[in-house]
Amino acid sequence: MNSLFDLSGKVVLVTGGTHGIGFAIATMLGKAGAKICVNDIFEDKLEACKVEYKKHGIDAYTLKFDVTDEADVDRGITQIENEVGSVDILVNNAGIIKRIPILDMPIADFKQVIDIDLIAPLIISKRVAPNMIKKRYGKIINMCSMMSIYGRNSVSAYAAAKGGLKLLTANMCCEWAKYNIQINGIGPGYIATSQTAAIREGNHPFNDLVMTRTPAGRWGEPEDVANAALFLASKASDFVNGHILFVDGGILANFGYVKGENDIV
Repeated sequence: MNSLFDLSGKVVLVTGGTHGIGFAIATMLGKAGAKICVNDIFEDKLEACKVEYKKHGIDAYTLKFDVTDEADVDRGITQIENEVGSVDILVNNAGIIKRIPILDMPIADFKQVIDIDLIAPLIISKRVAPNMIKKRYGKIINMCSMMSIYGRNSVSAYAAAKGGLKLLTANMCCEWAKYNIQINGIGPGYIATSQTAAIREGNHPFNDLVMTRTPAGRWGEPEDVANAALFLASKASDFVNGHILFVDGGILANFGYVKGENDIV
């Protein structure tokens, strides 16, 4: 059974894996035996995360490159290939969100979100896919979202990008599955990270919404998402392709939430 999830010798690239969900995913895959590579655009984050990975017994290979810049991506991937090995498993995790109403959102901000959350996964996947095709082996995991299938107030750019990423995942599958490459997505629900700390504390109304709307009755943990990533990175998912695995505690299955005993919204 353990051999299903053994990633010994596999080279993994987790973009933006310096913190949060990306860090949890890389840690999980590293503990399964993979050689972990992590990128960011900030040197201080790369230095700090390397120390944190060592606490988990993982000697992470860190490097700086911009996921939206084709030339920089090519330089970074080439560096990984020369110093670590050809990428076997890619986790397109780097992303941003800007919570701005549509009428107030500058087009430049909208484009920045699209560039990082949608175009960058395409750039990086195109760079690593040819070697995966040659090897007849590869795993690509795109970090999608619940916003891949529905909208919400003030996240138009993010939802547009993640909706596009869902269909990009499907199209990558249609073109590359015949080469024994599995391309899937993960759609996290509301996850307890440093970025959500402020809205999880006290009686914040959004915390109340999440706790009542989520059938599991709790926020997700980064490790919940990492567990799904391990499945999609492993032999256990060799016939799973073009799929979005939602890790949301059942929130997408729940049409409404209960405010009071007889008050259903």
